[in-house]
Amino acid sequence: MGFASSYVTLQYTSTLNAMQNKNLIFLSAASVLLLASCSKLGPLSADNFNVVPNPLETQAGQVPATVNGMFPEKYMKKKAVVKVTPELRYADGTVSQGTPATFQGEKVEGNEQTISYLVGGHYTMKTNFKYGGVNKADMYLTFDAKLGKKKVEVPAVKVATGIIATSELYNRTVKSAQACIAPDAFQRVKEQKYNANIKFLIQQANLRKSELKNNSVTEFVNLLQKINKDQENLNLASVEVSAYASPDGGVKLNEKLANQRQKNTEKYVEQQMKRIKMESPIDAKYTAQDWEGFQELVAASNIQDKDVILRVLSMYKDPEEREQQIRNMSQGFRELADGILPQLRRARLTINYETIGRDDDQIQEQFRQDASKLSVEEMLYAAILTENAGEQEAIYKRTTELYPNDARAYNNLATLEYAKGNYGTAKNYIQKALSVDAKNPETQANLGLLALQQGDTQAAESYMAKATGANGLSEALGNLHLAQGNYAQAEQDFQHVFSNSAALAQILNKNYATAAVTLKNIKNADATTDYLQAVLNARQGNKDAAASYLRSALAKDASLSNYAANDLELKDVSK
Repeated sequence: MGFASSYVTLQYTSTLNAMQNKNLIFLSAASVLLLASCSKLGPLSADNFNVVPNPLETQAGQVPATVNGMFPEKYMKKKAVVKVTPELRYADGTVSQGTPATFQGEKVEGNEQTISYLVGGHYTMKTNFKYGGVNKADMYLTFDAKLGKKKVEVPAVKVATGIIATSELYNRTVKSAQACIAPDAFQRVKEQKYNANIKFLIQQANLRKSELKNNSVTEFVNLLQKINKDQENLNLASVEVSAYASPDGGVKLNEKLANQRQKNTEKYVEQQMKRIKMESPIDAKYTAQDWEGFQELVAASNIQDKDVILRVLSMYKDPEEREQQIRNMSQGFRELADGILPQLRRARLTINYETIGRDDDQIQEQFRQDASKLSVEEMLYAAILTENAGEQEAIYKRTTELYPNDARAYNNLATLEYAKGNYGTAKNYIQKALSVDAKNPETQANLGLLALQQGDTQAAESYMAKATGANGLSEALGNLHLAQGNYAQAEQDFQHVFSNSAALAQILNKNYATAAVTLKNIKNADATTDYLQAVLNARQGNKDAAASYLRSALAKDASLSNYAANDLELKDVSK
């Protein structure tokens, strides 16, 4: 063989060896890849998960989320077990773990949800995190995976970005809530009634001197004189005369007897009014057989068989039959003859009148001159005649000095301290109120508000359950339901209330038109009011208005700056 031929043969052999080496390398790489795919699950993508809501959103101090996930086809090996754990990772490094869920391949013996290798599978898992007070946080899913007994690494996946924590603004709105004010019972004009009784002997209608001199009749005449003389403070509404006969006589006799008793009594009243030169019509009437009065007296008596008596008599609708039964029973029951029937032979004299108390100016002037001459109701009423908190405080403190056994002034001092943010002082006043009246409903409701201000919704609910009938309870309950995440009920509680809490409930319910009205009508708007305006306008796309309200809020309260910087509600608003 020549040199040229030998060279060609050598080149061919070298080329063939190189190709064989390349094929060997390719086959080795393919084998490694195949082995790797058989021994690993591989990473999952954020596209495999849908989180609702995203961004996350707080509710009652929690961050709930629903994860709708999918294992793609040929992912879940038949002997694989994958534990999925949600994590909320805050910007400050804090990590909060949610409720995990576990899934298994087709050849794993267990009770977890099985995922098909060929077609994959969908799943839903609900989780909940305790809110950490920071809006800047992301939600991840971490995976604890095994193939048989061998642990496999699956990288964590970010599935949600940020937290909308608008509901947590209730921690601010509850501070401006109106605490429950214990009301006064002051009435400038009070309706009054006075009754006197004149008794008659059986089957007689004449007025006996002894009856006209009894205390009730004497007081009746004296009251007429008093009203006539003091028309500035007393006002006569009407005078009534009602005459009766007991139901044990004949119908005709009783009719005539009761009528005559009415005439004689009416004439007597007319004479007394004429004597004092008092003019007023007299409303006079009579009842021939006082069956209703008989029933009332028997029911209130100590007669042993009174229930039997009333039941038997109720069976007779005809007046004459009932009268005969009463007559028969009165022979067997001396209590009827001696104690019940004589009281029904009477005439009742009634004065309906009004007492007229001090007007607003007189109450205020009396407080300045000598508060001790004011009643406790007038004192408590005086406090609401001014909107000056300092003046109200002075009135309530004086009330506690004059009427230390009335819990209401202590409670109302607590409401003033609550409004100033002096929660410790407010609680001290509430303790004083409780020492006087442990069941005062307004005080119980205010204990609930103080518990809410401290974030203790369970204690707040317990206190407010004892506050039935409290003045302003509906608003207090609205704050409780807002803190509990029951926004629909809170909005209902806040009907006709213009407060930061009411507006927050309406915003969270997406009732933006009503929220706008509420915010506009808040009497003492503060930084929180402006911040809620910013959120409301941002949600409605009014960026310029939102920015303006935000600047105003931050100018009033710089402590909102850090919160606003990470508030996703305002991410598109110029700060």
